[in-house]
Amino acid sequence: MSIEIITILLFGALLLLLALGLPLSFVLGGVGMVGCFFLWGEKGLFVAAAQAYGAMGKFTLLAIPLFIFMAMILERAGVAEDLYTMMHRWMGPLRGGLAIGTVLICTIFAAMAGISGAATVSMGLIALPAMLKRNYDKVIAMGSISGGGALGILIPPSVPMILYATLTGESVGGLFAGGIFPGILLAFLFILYIAIRCFFQPALGPALPREERASWEEKFSSLKAVILPIIIIIMVLGSIYGGVCTATEAAALGVLGAAISAAVYRKLSWALIKEACYRTANLTTMIIWILIGAYCFTSVYTATGAHELMEHLLLSIPGGRYAILFTMQAVFFILGCILDPAGIIMICTPVFVPVIESLGFDPLWFGVLFIMNMEMGYLTPPFGFNLFYMKAIAPPGVTMGDIYRSIFPFVMLQGLGLVIVIMFPSLALWLPAQMHR
Repeated sequence: MSIEIITILLFGALLLLLALGLPLSFVLGGVGMVGCFFLWGEKGLFVAAAQAYGAMGKFTLLAIPLFIFMAMILERAGVAEDLYTMMHRWMGPLRGGLAIGTVLICTIFAAMAGISGAATVSMGLIALPAMLKRNYDKVIAMGSISGGGALGILIPPSVPMILYATLTGESVGGLFAGGIFPGILLAFLFILYIAIRCFFQPALGPALPREERASWEEKFSSLKAVILPIIIIIMVLGSIYGGVCTATEAAALGVLGAAISAAVYRKLSWALIKEACYRTANLTTMIIWILIGAYCFTSVYTATGAHELMEHLLLSIPGGRYAILFTMQAVFFILGCILDPAGIIMICTPVFVPVIESLGFDPLWFGVLFIMNMEMGYLTPPFGFNLFYMKAIAPPGVTMGDIYRSIFPFVMLQGLGLVIVIMFPSLALWLPAQMHR
């Protein structure tokens, strides 16, 4: 059987089963195991066990449950409430100030937790009612929360970056460093958009009336809310960039910092730890099963030589290497509308990264672009995670149509940020280069 037919069968079966609504881990693993059986007979089924054993032996993957556990504790620790109070006092007098403050809090939260949901849910519960109560337009209020929350997978620590590093052999610390400036760039674009729009349309985000504004004493008193987040960020990112800890060891420090924060806010309890453990086990199990399934699929994909065909097809795209790069980004964007970002990383990394390397692009830079595109996937309908988070916590009067309208400008800004990082690769590569000096 020719490579072309095998490739069509592999990816055709993959897309068909996904379209039928089957779980991604079962689809990847099932297609992979059937392929192993047809290639190597009964002995080929041992590939699944070998791949599962190999995945479990990767020390880097320990960082995933640790960062998720840290995020689950932080979500309930009370840190977000104090941060919002501080932003409310400092930013409230500005037009759109509460929405701008929400993006800033989400940026801080992103630097403490490795997933998007923690900031989105926390700010949805705290900031959304406060903005709606003060007559903020619900579209810009929800957009600031959904867009800001999506920064959690780009600004390190980031669970998707760990997955990308595991599959490509890139440095986790290097990817973390590469995500900082692009993440700050996106946060700046979000804030600039909110500020400009509310300046010309004050009704979208009215400033707080004078009687509700805090005194200077209250403003400076509220700054203590940033102490614990800064300590956690230094513990996690500072230890990685300083060469003191690996990403996995830094994740353990992050859990310690989150537990200390919960204790300081008197929220640390067995009930909180139990809930955090259950939610961490749930998310981690899903990710690991997808990873095992992806390894099985990749084994067949590589053994049949299908990767050579895909590489040939990609390299035959006219217009040069940047045309190929933009084609890949378009594929990621489309897949982001219908698949989980972790699954997209598992499926696309073995296909695209060898091509990127053959074109002379830096795979670390491509990894940052990849994660930026996956960040859009958290917002794009019909299956963007942040859309469902917002629907779950939004007031009864908010429809899915309102939520879709709220994310549109922020998806456009994410696309603009992606283009800027493509045009200026040093935004993602300068800081990792300083780490290796």
